[in-house]
Amino acid sequence: MGFIILAIVIGGLLFAYYVSRSPKLTDQALKSVNSSLVYDGNNKLIADLGSEKRESVSADSIPLNLVNAITSIEDKRFFKHRGVDIYRILGAAWHNLVSSNTQGGSTLDQQLIKLAYFSTNKSDQTLKRKSQEVWLALQMERKYTKEEILTFYINKVYMGNGNYGMRTTAKSYFGKDLKELSIAQLALLAGIPQAPTQYDPYKNPESAQTRRNTVLQQMYQDKNISKKEYDQAVATPVTDGLKELKQKSTYPKYMDNYLKQVISEVKQKTGKDIFTAGLKVYTNINTDAQKQLYDIYNSDTYIAYPNNELQIASTIMDATNGKVIAQLGGRHQNENISFGTNQSVLTDRDWGSTMKPISTYAPAIDSGVYNSTGQSLNDSVYYWPGTSTQLYDWDRQYMGWMSMQTAIQQSRNVPAVRALEAAGLDEAKSFLEKLGIYYPEMNYSNAISSNNSSSDAKYGASSEKMAAAYSAFANGGTYYKPQYVNKIEFSDGTNDTYAASGSRAMKETTAYMMTDMLKTVLTFGTGTKAAIPGVAQAGKTGTSNYTEDELAKIEATTGIYNSAVGTMAPDENFVGYTSKYTMAIWTGYKNRLTPLYGSQLDIATEVYRAMMSYLTGGYSADWTMPEGLYRSGSYLYINGTTTTGTYSSSVYKNIYQNSGQSSQSSSSTSSEKQKEDKNTANDANSSSPQVETPNNGNATTPNNSNQTVPGTGHGNGNGNNNTVPNGN
Repeated sequence: MGFIILAIVIGGLLFAYYVSRSPKLTDQALKSVNSSLVYDGNNKLIADLGSEKRESVSADSIPLNLVNAITSIEDKRFFKHRGVDIYRILGAAWHNLVSSNTQGGSTLDQQLIKLAYFSTNKSDQTLKRKSQEVWLALQMERKYTKEEILTFYINKVYMGNGNYGMRTTAKSYFGKDLKELSIAQLALLAGIPQAPTQYDPYKNPESAQTRRNTVLQQMYQDKNISKKEYDQAVATPVTDGLKELKQKSTYPKYMDNYLKQVISEVKQKTGKDIFTAGLKVYTNINTDAQKQLYDIYNSDTYIAYPNNELQIASTIMDATNGKVIAQLGGRHQNENISFGTNQSVLTDRDWGSTMKPISTYAPAIDSGVYNSTGQSLNDSVYYWPGTSTQLYDWDRQYMGWMSMQTAIQQSRNVPAVRALEAAGLDEAKSFLEKLGIYYPEMNYSNAISSNNSSSDAKYGASSEKMAAAYSAFANGGTYYKPQYVNKIEFSDGTNDTYAASGSRAMKETTAYMMTDMLKTVLTFGTGTKAAIPGVAQAGKTGTSNYTEDELAKIEATTGIYNSAVGTMAPDENFVGYTSKYTMAIWTGYKNRLTPLYGSQLDIATEVYRAMMSYLTGGYSADWTMPEGLYRSGSYLYINGTTTTGTYSSSVYKNIYQNSGQSSQSSSSTSSEKQKEDKNTANDANSSSPQVETPNNGNATTPNNSNQTVPGTGHGNGNGNNNTVPNGN
C-alpha cells in the first residue's frame, strides 16, 4: 500500500512539473494556421507555404451533418466529456490489450491541442507531451464552448493536397461551400484528417471510399442519419462531384519537387508541419541551377527530345558537403498538382552498370584485394558464382585478359562480377551502406544491377542516392547524407542549424583510383557524349534491359523490333562528377514497357553535358593525386605494390557450351552506346567496340544455389533465361 501511495505522489508531482512548463493557451494558437517562408541558398524568398488555401468557416455555418460525421468517427462523447474522456481511454486500453490493431484514446480537444502546439509524430508522444496535452485540453474546455472548439478543429485540420480546413477543402474538391455538400461528401471530409494521404479521393479513391463508408456506418449506428440516407450515401461513388484540382501556389512550378523534399526534411528534423508552424526555412537550392535544369528538361533548346512522354529524374549535389543544389523528378509535370511524384528519390527503376564502381571495384580496392588500376582481370567464359548459369555480355563475346581500368571503361560484365566475388558479398554490402545504399541481402547480380528482392523504398538506388554515393569519389572518400535544409527559425525566435559532418566511406587512395578510371569512361569509353572540353570529370553509364518475353510483347504492341533498332531498354542512366558537383540522371518512360532506343539512349549523357556545362562554365580543375599512390604508365599503384600481367586483345566468341545454340551477332545502331567507336582506348591493348553491358534485374537460380542472378522481370545476363542482352 505504501508503495502505491508513493507512486501516486511521485506521479502527481511529475504531472505538476510537466504542466508548469506547458505552453500558454491562446486564441491565436487555436485559430491561426501560420504559413512558413522558404528561402534558397542565397537567402532569397522562394515560397510562402501554407498561405495559398485557407478559408475559415464560422460556427453558425457548419452543417449539422458535418458535426455528426466528425463526432461519430472521431469522438462520440465530445458533447459529454470535459476535454479528456476517461471512458474512451479505458476502452482504448482494453482494445489494444486484446486486439492486434491499436486504437487511440484522444478526444477532439486533445487532437486540436496537438495541432496547435505539438508534433503529431508518434515518436514525440512522450509522458511530458501527453501530460501537457491533457492539461491544455482541460483548460480549453473551461475557456471555450463546444461549438468554438469544434470550429477551431474544422478550420485547422490538414486535409491533403495543400488544403487546411474543411471549408477550404470543400471548395477545392467540390467547388462548393460546406452547406452545399451531400451527406456522402461531408462524411468523406470527416474521415480524411486521420490519414490525409491514404484517404485522398484523387490518389486513393478505394481507400477513401472505404473510410467514408465507415463514417456513414457510424453515423447510422448513432442514429444521426436514416436508413434511406445511409443507403443513398454509400451507393454514391466517392469521386462523385470531385473537380479537377487547381494549383494555387506561391512558387514557380520548377520548385515543386525540391520543395516536397524540404517539407519532408523539416518534418523529419522537427516533427512540425511546415504549412502551419510559421517557420522560416533556409534551403540549399541554387535557384538559377534549378531553373536551368527545368529548362533543359522542358524545352528543345538543349536536347532534341523524341516526345513529351520521355521522362528524366536527376539530383545535383555539392560533392564537398552533401548539399542538394537542384533536383527535378520529371518532364512536363501536371501544373495542377502540388508536391506530386518525385522520381528523383524513388528506387523503383534499375540503375544498371552505374552500380559497378560502387558495388564491385571500389570495395575490392578498398579492402586490399586489388592494389592497382592495372589489375589483370579475365573476361572469359564464366558462371554466376555458386551456379551452373553462364554469364554473358551484350555481345555474347569475351575479350580475354584486360586491365581493371579497361573493364570499367568498356563496362564488361564478367570482370565486374569477378571483382565482386573477390571482394566478397559482405564486404560489398558493408561498403555500399557506408555510401547510403542499402540492400536486404547482397547478390552477385548487384554487380551490374540495382534491383533487389524488396519493394521497400529504403532499398536500392535513386538519383539522390547515386549522387551522394559518387560524391564520395569526387571529394576523396567522404560520404555526406543528401541535405536540403541548412537552417530553421521557429515562431518563438529560436533556431536550429544543420550541416552534414560526413563520414569516411573509403580511403582517399581508393576514391582517387576510382576517379582516375572513371575519367576514361568519358574519354575512351561508353560515356564520350558526356564529355565537356576543359572540364576534369568522371562518370559511368548504365542501362537496364528486357527479357525476351517483354521484348516480344513490346514488338507485338508497338511494332518496334529489337533486331531493327539494335538495343531497347527501359532505363538509361548516367552518373558524372567534377571535384565540385555530382549529377545522377535517370531516363525512361513511366510505363516500363515503353522502350528507349536509338538516340534516346544518349539523352542521359546529353542532359549531364548540358547541365554540367552550365554549372562549370566550361572549366573544372583536375584532382590532385594523394599520398600513398604512384603512377606507372597509364595505371595507378598503391605504394609498395606492383601488378604484372599481360592482356590479350583477342575476342573469344561465345559458342554456347551449355545451351548448344549457335553464336549470334548483335546489331549496331547510330547510338554512341552501340556504334563501333573509332577512339583508341587509353589502354593500348584494348581493341573492343566502345559499347557497354546489360544491366540486370534479379531472378532466382536453380534450387541447388542460394544466389540470385539476373534474367527475369527487369533484365538479363545469362543464356538460360531466354533474355536478350543489351549494350549501354
